[in-house]
Amino acid sequence: MSLANPFYDLTNILSPAMMQLYVIAMFVAVAAGVIFDIFHKKSLQYFSENAKKAEQAARRTVGGGEKASLAISTVANEVLTSSEFANPKRRLSHLFTMYGFILFVISTVVLIFGYADSAQAGIWPLLWHLGALMICIGGYWFWFGIRCDLTSEGKKWYKLARADIFIVSLLMTATFALLWSIFGGLLFFIIFILASTVLFTTVIWSKFAHMFYKPAAAYQKKITKADGSQENLPDVGDLSDSEIQSRYPDIPEYMGANPEYMGLGIKREPPHHF
Repeated sequence: MSLANPFYDLTNILSPAMMQLYVIAMFVAVAAGVIFDIFHKKSLQYFSENAKKAEQAARRTVGGGEKASLAISTVANEVLTSSEFANPKRRLSHLFTMYGFILFVISTVVLIFGYADSAQAGIWPLLWHLGALMICIGGYWFWFGIRCDLTSEGKKWYKLARADIFIVSLLMTATFALLWSIFGGLLFFIIFILASTVLFTTVIWSKFAHMFYKPAAAYQKKITKADGSQENLPDVGDLSDSEIQSRYPDIPEYMGANPEYMGLGIKREPPHHF
């Protein structure tokens, strides 16, 4: 199973050109969905205005070298290792799903565009199956055991909302891709294609576009910390400090000249969910 090209048998009913056209159509659908999402939610406008506000409130200038260092840090931490997840289980689940999805998509493209008419395709069929399996491990772990609304709010796993489109269609794509590869059959293949079509054409309703925003948002947050603007939030420190109170007059107005220590707040309890 893992050493054979799963798309080779399809050439009896679908030509390589038809399979390639489908892959291209899905890439176009994702690009169009992300672009529409950017303008519909005004994400680009938000990031641009936020950057201008931060620049005006900056206490120091961040040089090109420091910006490059922050960009590398963003890629290494928030993107490649998902360090924003404080819960180690959630982080591991996310990494399984993310790298499985990347592996699955890349190997699918290689198999269809490079080896569609060949039963043997080197290591790529193995990577295709491994990617699908990683999606299932990370995705089902998240769906049945980690979701905040499941573990904290008692929501049943089978109660779906529009926000679940991405994870559900992704899990169905990977699951039925494996079932089709193992057992064959037109039914498994049809469900696999339907699920993948839903996954790639519902970007404007799902969380798919989020993966493209996250690096930009994480990088901008690092810049605001480096230049001192801190997204227009008070410095973490002594709230009775006169400099902080002059910059943020709401502090003495609502909390007094010598605010009491409010405790750890959200950090009082270690994160168990997100």
